[in-house]
Amino acid sequence: MKRVIIVRHAKSVQYGYDNDFHRDLTDRGVNDADKISNMLKDAGVIPDLIISSPAKRTMHTAQLFCKNLGYDINAIQEEPSFYDSATTHDFIEVLQKLPDEVQTVCIVGHNPAVYYWVSNLVKYFNGDMPTCSTVAIDFQVDKWAKVAARAGKLAFQYVPKEL
Repeated sequence: MKRVIIVRHAKSVQYGYDNDFHRDLTDRGVNDADKISNMLKDAGVIPDLIISSPAKRTMHTAQLFCKNLGYDINAIQEEPSFYDSATTHDFIEVLQKLPDEVQTVCIVGHNPAVYYWVSNLVKYFNGDMPTCSTVAIDFQVDKWAKVAARAGKLAFQYVPKEL
């Protein structure tokens, strides 16, 4: 089985005079990322690999997850296409190229892309993806190359405001 954990970055500061790419997390965002990543740890869900958009708010979210999950912050892989709203097809191509020894990958990205990825990887997704929402999708395959749209099963969803 292969598992994909998709995380929308935690709550970030509003647009201002700064470039969108450089927006950081709010205090609430930091707290939400701590809460969700600790829930994953408590559930025994530890990724073998973390891939993030290179934007400041996604990298900060990924770093907070690393801290709580015991993952080396320097091992985070950056995927520039995740900042530019990679399509579901692009996203699946990234997954299909993962090494097969990776069982669980955690992806940190942005809306609306993360919503589209989740919606297109499972048959039915009626949810929403507010900030720091975390969804796990399981694929009954032994190789990442076999991951396909609509073939995943929603394992769980954590939404900070609902916890």
